[in-house]
Amino acid sequence: MRHTPGAVPVPRVSVVVPLYQKERYVGRTVASVLAQTFTDFELVVLDNACTDGSAEVVRGFDDPRVRVERNDETVPVTENFQRAVRHARAPLVKVLNADDLLAPTVLAEQIAVMDADPTLALVSCRHDLVDDDDRVIARGRALRTTDLLGRRDATTVLRRIVRHRGSPIGVPGNMLFRRDAFDAVGGFPDNGYALDVGLAARLVTQGGFYGMPESLSRFRLASGSITSTARRRNMALQHRFLRELRREHADVVRRRDVAVGLAREPVTWLRQRIMVVASTDPSSWRHRLAAALLAPRRPATDGSAAGSAAGSADGSGAAPRRAHQAPVEAP
Repeated sequence: MRHTPGAVPVPRVSVVVPLYQKERYVGRTVASVLAQTFTDFELVVLDNACTDGSAEVVRGFDDPRVRVERNDETVPVTENFQRAVRHARAPLVKVLNADDLLAPTVLAEQIAVMDADPTLALVSCRHDLVDDDDRVIARGRALRTTDLLGRRDATTVLRRIVRHRGSPIGVPGNMLFRRDAFDAVGGFPDNGYALDVGLAARLVTQGGFYGMPESLSRFRLASGSITSTARRRNMALQHRFLRELRREHADVVRRRDVAVGLAREPVTWLRQRIMVVASTDPSSWRHRLAAALLAPRRPATDGSAAGSAAGSADGSGAAPRRAHQAPVEAP
């Protein structure tokens, strides 16, 4: 922790949690952050004018590294994520959904990667899917193609995003990024679907990307969090994001990448359907079937649509969840 006389010490990393109506889960989320083996961090929780007991749960933790900020009124989810990062003081930032979990070593391992290569803008890892009771549904989601492991440049990452048509990079809790790169690109895109993949696509224009094969976070499929209506909305937002990405990076994205992505569209649709079912009651047969389909497969080597539908149903597990974490009209 950096310190100058008379100043509040600046931590090495800020973990920021945009919070809205997560009373059932947020205590477990905070506990997973406080259990980190790397201790020089601050945990900033932005209360988006919650009306349940979420903020009180966070305030119940007696730890000086925890800081609760509050919006005077509830703002749209993208704005809440932006504000949360603005409250961060450290040069490295991790954004964590208020119902997701971190493995105890994730900060230590990812900070080491960033320290070893100052040219990196962000690092990401894989994640496991868990249900309401933290039971693992599937392991090792995201970064499922070899071209996203290790150090990669912007061209490789952008082409993979277009080919995947989902979020191959992972969910917010997977990523650790440099605050100066975040500020340089204007933060999150104005697209509720693309909070994670859209941010990654922006950050790689400021530096390198590093993909870790370890699964160091847990992404929650809360029961009833995903609906068919939300899935349809997400598909429309996804198409808008990809159109904008291709237009902005026309010098990088090839026609072949677009063609592969379009061919993959049915797989993307099926993956989202499976995720909808996986977010049902964990005791139901429908949930058990979806969990079986989400069971780990050997990572693909090219990410093309030639793979089986079941094998491709891993993606990152993120696209359909965005219906839960990031609706445009409500946080």
